Amino acid sequence: MAQATSFGEGFVTVALLILPVVLFLGVTTFVRLVEINKEDVRWVIGMNLLRHAYLEAAPELRPYFITGWHDDEDGIMATFGARAGLGGFTHEFVTAPGVLAVVNGALAGVLTGVVGPRLGAGTSLTLGLAVAIGLLTIALLAVYQYQGAVGPRAQRRARFPNEAPGIS
Repeated sequence: MAQATSFGEGFVTVALLILPVVLFLGVTTFVRLVEINKEDVRWVIGMNLLRHAYLEAAPELRPYFITGWHDDEDGIMATFGARAGLGGFTHEFVTAPGVLAVVNGALAGVLTGVVGPRLGAGTSLTLGLAVAIGLLTIALLAVYQYQGAVGPRAQRRARFPNEAPGIS
């Protein structure tokens, strides 16, 4: 498209039609991924509770369990193959929703960069707005992810907490 229109008005028109749709798809996919992560945690907690029950009935099975058997943060993370608190807030950026948040931020910035000149903004203002909108989009999505998937997990009271941290 860019070659056919030499980055002219036709290209800008197509970009203004396509970029909002792609951004919408990116944001809705991001929201769904956060929901999937919340669902995954719920299922992991359930599986950990079942493993905890097995170990109460037959403690000699403990050497055969490679995932968590507690429903606290340590147990949940052991089942996911991670450690609780590893990376903190920045860890969210290496998850699928976190990566998509960055892509969505870049898309929002590019869209701002395309719209800015059409609204009469100069190059410096458009560039500044594009960067600001991109970073703001990433920040808002990261906060949504953290509050939606991580925060509720931290507020949950474990029924069978790990009495010996470091041992799942």
